[in-house]
Amino acid sequence: MTTIVGNDITPDESPFLLLPSSKYGRRKSVCAERYDPDADDNDKEPKVVYPKSDEQRDRLAQAVQPILLFRALDETQMQDVLDAMFEKKTSSGDHIIDEGDDGDNFYVIDTGTFDILKDINGQVIKVGSYDSTGSFGELALMYNTPRAATIVATSEGIIWALDRQSFRRIVLKNAAKKRRVYENLLESVTMLKSLEPYERMNLADALVTKAYKDGECIIQQGDEADGCYFIEEGTVRVSMKNTDGSESEKEVSRISKGQYFGELALLTNKPRAASIYAVGPVKCAFLEVGAFERLLGPCKDIMSRNIDHYKEEQKRLFGEEVD
Repeated sequence: MTTIVGNDITPDESPFLLLPSSKYGRRKSVCAERYDPDADDNDKEPKVVYPKSDEQRDRLAQAVQPILLFRALDETQMQDVLDAMFEKKTSSGDHIIDEGDDGDNFYVIDTGTFDILKDINGQVIKVGSYDSTGSFGELALMYNTPRAATIVATSEGIIWALDRQSFRRIVLKNAAKKRRVYENLLESVTMLKSLEPYERMNLADALVTKAYKDGECIIQQGDEADGCYFIEEGTVRVSMKNTDGSESEKEVSRISKGQYFGELALLTNKPRAASIYAVGPVKCAFLEVGAFERLLGPCKDIMSRNIDHYKEEQKRLFGEEVD
């Protein structure tokens, strides 16, 4: 059934401000239990859809693209987010949220400027600002806590809002499901057995699913390394160029679910040593290079052992090592 209907705060040197009263008259919050997506088994709530023009949908898609909260969502879930968000136009002086109030919506900025205000020892201080980008309001929805700051528009602008129930149903619940899937995947990877459970959980949160069609090139030999991959579904073919200077390739191996690839270029700081192609539909969990270095330190020695194996395979296939 369908019904039609975060950021770090850096203090600056702004003077104390007089906080105008909110025109929305929101009630102050009473703390409740934080939302537990694992305990939420209600999947029967109607999907909320706010009709949008193509131009509005394109603007919204651009605005939400950098938001980390949405990284765990697949394409269908992301479309549900776009469907459920509604546009609000703002004028200078409008209060979007007020410190201490209940959390009603999660907000994404499309255009306009906004100040972040905090009540510190009875004086309201500007502690940061947004300029035509950013998002806010998720913490109160995630943890059932009062709003931690006041956001006031300082120009005309446009923001997009996602209501509490849709935010929890689409974003938090699916993120929790995705984490469980990733944790199960990572538990099957022999190399990661040395990680503590909390380290695997942090690793799961850093992964992003990428899907590939049959024959699609996932990584190209000679390219710079941007991360490594854990296979969720399907099989990939590992191929290397012949040493005669031609562009022809020779298949080295095939790897499948629970295995990984792309780590050697990160360990050696060299370009990709082989090309990887999807054999049929493939889904991989991708770990970008920064997270690899931060989260997989305990596993680097184990990964490095694979280098000798690859060198032996190169000698067998080509009669010499390939740089």
